[in-house]
Amino acid sequence: MSMYLIVNIIGVLVYLGIAFLFSKSKKTINWKSTAIVLVLNLVIAWILTSFSWGRDAVQAAANGFNWLVQVAYQGIVFALPNWVTPQFGGTAKSMNFVTSALLPILLIVPMFDILTYIGFLPWIIKWIGRGLSAITGQPKFESFFSVEMMFLGNTEALAVSRLQIQSMRAERNVTLAMMSMSCITASIVGAYTQMVPGNYVLTAIPLNILNAIIVTNILNPVKVTSEEDTIAKIGGGSDAEEAEMEGGKKEPFFSFLGDSILGAGRLILIIAANVIAFVALAALIDKLLGLINPWLSLEHILGIIMFPFAWLMGLNVHDAFQFAQYMGTKLVTNEFVVMGKIAPTIHDVAKYGAHYQAQLTVFLTSFANFSTTGMIIGAFKGLADKETNGLISKNVGYMLLSGILVSLLSAGIVGLFVW
Repeated sequence: MSMYLIVNIIGVLVYLGIAFLFSKSKKTINWKSTAIVLVLNLVIAWILTSFSWGRDAVQAAANGFNWLVQVAYQGIVFALPNWVTPQFGGTAKSMNFVTSALLPILLIVPMFDILTYIGFLPWIIKWIGRGLSAITGQPKFESFFSVEMMFLGNTEALAVSRLQIQSMRAERNVTLAMMSMSCITASIVGAYTQMVPGNYVLTAIPLNILNAIIVTNILNPVKVTSEEDTIAKIGGGSDAEEAEMEGGKKEPFFSFLGDSILGAGRLILIIAANVIAFVALAALIDKLLGLINPWLSLEHILGIIMFPFAWLMGLNVHDAFQFAQYMGTKLVTNEFVVMGKIAPTIHDVAKYGAHYQAQLTVFLTSFANFSTTGMIIGAFKGLADKETNGLISKNVGYMLLSGILVSLLSAGIVGLFVW
């Protein structure tokens, strides 16, 4: 173990070194703030993985999402009784991806939207953001935005930050675009916990937020003056603020709820369409590669490319190559494709080991992939000016690099404490 731990430590340093190597302005990096965030991240990872009360806390949160999924089955059983397992009242022989991971989103998304509507979630975001800014010394809005992403997701956080985006320099908006590669949406956590260990999914969320701050602070350091360090709008302000800023009245609750449910339905269709298309396209590529050589496959090629980074996780060669294949597949498709593949076996600690299980789960728990870059660029086109959009489009490579490095750092850091 000691040798693998040393490799794991070196791996974390290498990932940080890559960020420094590609930094746009090495001389302006705020090393004090970066060090504070890194220490905070290590402490959080240590607490959530090494102390019984920390492990109990994340397990309780994971159980809470699993409980919401069970509640969602009441609606699924009523509408689609033959789609679910006997213990939930159906007659199907086994669970499937749609019923276990996707359909519960129809409950969880509206629930989070209701918490936003009544002002509870914006209040949480505001105070966590303020605390994060005070502790880390990061600009106020970047801190708020990182917390917004944790609860709302990338495109949603961008949408509610429209006024801020329009008032900020293009360079700071590039930072937001890079940070947006590293989040997940809280309303989708229940889908993840049905496929992979929920305690590590919940551990990944704060680690990703802090690592997004670290990586963007190194890759795209931007000096923010005290005059610039203001908040034009915190996502989901009070009712009066919303009415004043938008020049209108708050939407009636049931109209809002109907829109939320329709939005959840669209999200399910988007995820399902992406998974079907990506899996089918990967299978087609594998068939074509097989005509050249039976060993050739998309996963094998991606595994070779990503192997050095996987080995630096502190894994043996066999596990590192398998890990690398999953890493590559996730980056060119999405996390759902890989989670669906590993769901039947990833819970078996005896087979994989706790270190591998924890790191793979944490690595997968983000939106970092090629398709996300298109989503973010598309979101900015409706929010920012031409200069900002042009600069963001030129930084697609940095956006992808940021997302990959955050996932590597989060997995590497949690691996330090789980063996």
